[in-house]
Amino acid sequence: MVKSRRILVALMAVALLAAGCSRGGGGESTTAGTTGASASGGDFGDLKGICHAGSPKSSPAQGVSASELKVGVFSDIGFTKNPEFSDAAKVFTSWCNDNGGVAGRRLVVDLHDTKMMEVRQRMLEACRDDFALVGGGAALDGLGVKDRLSCLLPDFPAQAVMGTSVGSDLQVGGGESASLPYAPGTGFHRWLLKEAFPASASAVGLINGDSPVTKTMTPKYVEELTAGGATVVYNDLYPAAGVPDWTPYAQAIKSKGVKGLIFLGDFASLAKLEDVLTGMNYTLDWIDTNNNAYTSKFIQLAGSSIAAQHNVADIQGTAPLEQADRIPAVQQVKDLFAKYAPGADVTYPALRAFVAWTLFAKSASACGDALTRKCVYDNAVGERSWTAGGLQAPVDLARTGAALPKCYNIEQATSGGWKAADFKPDTGPFRCDANPYVYQNYPEKPLTLADVGKSLADLK
Repeated sequence: MVKSRRILVALMAVALLAAGCSRGGGGESTTAGTTGASASGGDFGDLKGICHAGSPKSSPAQGVSASELKVGVFSDIGFTKNPEFSDAAKVFTSWCNDNGGVAGRRLVVDLHDTKMMEVRQRMLEACRDDFALVGGGAALDGLGVKDRLSCLLPDFPAQAVMGTSVGSDLQVGGGESASLPYAPGTGFHRWLLKEAFPASASAVGLINGDSPVTKTMTPKYVEELTAGGATVVYNDLYPAAGVPDWTPYAQAIKSKGVKGLIFLGDFASLAKLEDVLTGMNYTLDWIDTNNNAYTSKFIQLAGSSIAAQHNVADIQGTAPLEQADRIPAVQQVKDLFAKYAPGADVTYPALRAFVAWTLFAKSASACGDALTRKCVYDNAVGERSWTAGGLQAPVDLARTGAALPKCYNIEQATSGGWKAADFKPDTGPFRCDANPYVYQNYPEKPLTLADVGKSLADLK
């Protein structure tokens, strides 16, 4: 579950909504690489031959010909100017095509730029043209789920955001993998409140951007924290369009005696808040930056506050970028970026996109010539311990009866960059003893095929 990484663009959407702005623009198709085997043989991490040559003859589904396989990638790039998903798509498909493609079919990327607000328009185009959606995401993704289910389009997102999208039907990965609405940060919060900083449990604070998308997270946090024995003494919203002066917020945090702060917003705003807190000599036991901030840019913006405050983030069972020397799959991603997209940043969302791409490629390649949506989907949800070759802790992708994820890993911001906190990992870089809290009050329901008058039997 990596929903918090999209908080930034969800907050930015508020300004666009207020302006009533709309711009046109459809999908952009790109084909990368050559469909021929290279020395690596299409292995990724500990996955063998997920991309390989073949001799397909048929065109069994939309977006599938004897020579090509067209998949859609959603992105808000026209608004955010952030190319993480398109870069990851270019890198993976170039590598896969250079290793024979998907059982001989060349991957073609259909980039759907939502420009933040045009999710439905892009989804209708994807329904018309694509075989599946892979390795992307959009802050307002819930706006397109009904259309996606209506056209029976499988989705392998890098990350899902809105409550109607996370865990919706025909979606594999990118959110809750089980049928229960659980709190993915349970293990992280238990470590903070029971082990690392037990005194902080009596004075926890939350601050969140005032956005319809993000502020729905606050009640969930309060429910989970309270159930875990914490007392929430401060709970506030800040204007998503921006805060000219963070002093009143810092003063309120100090006056309430907040010891641990959960910040649900963009890391640039957090850096400004921390600068004010540090300037008034107020140091918290911990600040949960959310994994928005798991980037070198936050370290740079926070400056001297990095040493004064204790910033931590839960990257929720994803392999740490700084441990490439110990995790071959992470090193392989970095090597592939250096080859196919030199100069592009390898980021946390890029790793999440590779988790999705490897799952799709493995599931589709196993179908051979008879490549259908049903075959790919059935193969994907049959993965009961999916690690993407070593990019994440094992996840059960079954749609029903799946085990709730127990693994997490915690990063700490230092002046030298992000590094693993002392959270006692027990399975490689992960700690796998969480007992995820299941929400008792969960008003946002993921959409189902039944909501659009269809069932899994309609998937062909």
